[in-house]
This record gives sequence, C-alpha cells and structure tokens, in this order.
Amino acid sequence: MDHTCAVNRTVSLVTILLVGLLASACSKKIGDNCQTNIDCAQDGTRICDLSQPGGYCTEDGCDDSSCPSESICVRFFDQKFPTGTCSSPPGTIGECQADELCVVCGPNVAEPEHACCVPSASERRYCAVKCGGNGDCRGGYVCRTSDTNGSLALLADPNASTTAKFCAPVEP
Repeated sequence: MDHTCAVNRTVSLVTILLVGLLASACSKKIGDNCQTNIDCAQDGTRICDLSQPGGYCTEDGCDDSSCPSESICVRFFDQKFPTGTCSSPPGTIGECQADELCVVCGPNVAEPEHACCVPSASERRYCAVKCGGNGDCRGGYVCRTSDTNGSLALLADPNASTTAKFCAPVEP
C-alpha cells in the first residue's frame, strides 16, 4: 500500500470519528427547547413536543425505568372532560368507573383544584426533567409536584412516595 492511500484512509477514519462524536454531543437533554425531533436526538430516541412552549425534548411512552437519570416518567391524563368527582387517592379507581382513575384536576379558571375521574385510555407518558425548585427549570417553566393538574409520577420504587417534582410550563 502506498503512502497516499494510508494517509487518505487515516483521514477518512478520523473524519468519521469526529462526525460521530459531534453528532452525539449535539443531542439535547430531556426538557431542553427544540423545534424538531432531530434537535433532541438524531437516533430517534427522543421527540420534540411542540405543544409545549419553545418545544420540549422528551421520550414518549416511558415506563418506570426508561427515562434518563435527570428525568422521571410522568403520566398525564386528559382532564378536559372528567366524568365525575372522587375522593380516592390519586392514581386509584376508588369511586370512579373500572376504566377510569381518580386524579387531581385543575386548578383552572372555572374551578379550583379538585379530584376527578378521568378515562384511563387518555393516559400519555413522557419523560420530564426532575427539579427541586423553579430555579432548576428553564424560562417559562416551573417546578411542579406530580399528582396535580392530571399528572402522576411513575416511579421505579413502589414503596417510594408517589409524588415527584418535574419542570412544566407556567400556567397561562
């Protein structure tokens, strides 16, 4: 093999290595702003939730152990059309129908925070960045406790508290 081929091969390998390193360094963390899914992860493991202010890098359909260490899996339920009120602990069926869960709904303009029955089928799961206070969240976001606003934390330790804190958009 002549010297030119060896140099070209070495340059090609170094270029591929650098491109790979740069591509992995460009991935954003859970909770970062984004405009497209590619902004969050080029390998398709994360999505950009454009329904959140400024976009929100997340993983869709998480479970109790699939989110990165800086985040938690949060179960969100559609609370726009509750079927009734309940007094059971959040995340239980209680006095709701068999295909529903009792979650804390609101607060909203029309009514204060209260417990309501919501369809289990409305559940969506996303990784959300953990926080200890508002200063841990980016602009336009606050540190919210799960078990509020139709959210429930999905934690790996079944003996742990069911509540956790995550960054969520400031309510309008």
